[in-house]
Amino acid sequence: MRPNTPFRPPFGVDYVLPWSQMNADWLTRHHHGLFWQSGELYSRLLDLFSFGAGEADCGKTNGNAWVTLVTNDSYALGALVLAHSLIRANTIHNLVVLVTPGVTSSMRDQLRTIFNEVKEVNVLDSKDETNLALLSRPELGITFTKLHCWRLTQYSKCVFLDADTLVLQNCDELFDREELSAAPDAGWPDCFNSGVFVYTPSLDTFNALVQFAVSQGSFDGGDQGLLNQFFSDWASQDIGRHLPFIYNMCSSATYSYLPAYKQFGELVKIVHFIGPNKPWLLHFDTETRQVRPPPGVEHLHTLLQIWWDFFCDNVHPTLSPTMAGLAGAFAQMTLGVSRSLEQTALEEHMRKHAWEHGNADYMGVDSFDNIWKKICETLSTKDGEDGVY
Repeated sequence: MRPNTPFRPPFGVDYVLPWSQMNADWLTRHHHGLFWQSGELYSRLLDLFSFGAGEADCGKTNGNAWVTLVTNDSYALGALVLAHSLIRANTIHNLVVLVTPGVTSSMRDQLRTIFNEVKEVNVLDSKDETNLALLSRPELGITFTKLHCWRLTQYSKCVFLDADTLVLQNCDELFDREELSAAPDAGWPDCFNSGVFVYTPSLDTFNALVQFAVSQGSFDGGDQGLLNQFFSDWASQDIGRHLPFIYNMCSSATYSYLPAYKQFGELVKIVHFIGPNKPWLLHFDTETRQVRPPPGVEHLHTLLQIWWDFFCDNVHPTLSPTMAGLAGAFAQMTLGVSRSLEQTALEEHMRKHAWEHGNADYMGVDSFDNIWKKICETLSTKDGEDGVY
């Protein structure tokens, strides 16, 4: 049952970080000009990126839907938290998730417990040598996957949300906006950020987007560059299609412009955890139920804690130890009690996973002092023997 009390997030973060900047050299290396003029290739692409078996488009329902995309089980954890945050905010609209073959059947079952629809979509596998030889653009696999949202023509209007977003307050009013409505990107405000956008499902638009991607590519190698090129008049045509920043507040903004965050923070409705510091990859203390952001992003603690509170209260109790990857590991967590040997071993496994994804806990167990201590212990010999030099 959806709670009647609207969710009011706590605010008051006192840290600051510079605005994230785009790597111009990387953009230059990944810029592509005109290519793929062949109609045969275009037809092949439509086949490659069709809905999965049994997931064909349905007839119109005249309803609206929140839509997200999941390409693996880790991002599915984000999608589950996102869905619960929408429900907590008392949305009246449908919840739809697009999944790729990389999402396991057990995780799909989990998604079905909260989303109204779980639709499989095909994606270009980076290991598919035949299709890679045809396309020569492996990054377009994910780009085209996101474009599938325009094929949900059973809905009158949709709002797409990346799986690393979190809804803090009801924002059903977004469905009153027209296509393509989005918030400015923090890194280049003349472009919109494609983590949140309002759109109208249409097969004509989908086909036009695919054709545009085939002929023009994407200036950043991803969906954001492609969509900004396709909807190139967003910056100048209609100010009504510029969403306020509160509908897609990039998490870095809590540091980059602290005075504005203090002034308008309580108005924020959707937060977007851009960058590598995804909430589910950070160190989490199961005993205290507190997340520990890595150095440099301490300003995110309040927002990250909100994400983890949603996860602990709504998602964690439904996970099974038999699930793959992080989901199975999280299922084995015991919250709010002293750590057992098994719990300590599990947290060590999760810490290793975070380390491998670039989220080391440099101020805690992964600090230099602790690493140096471990090195000394490893190099030391047994009692009574000479040390190793």
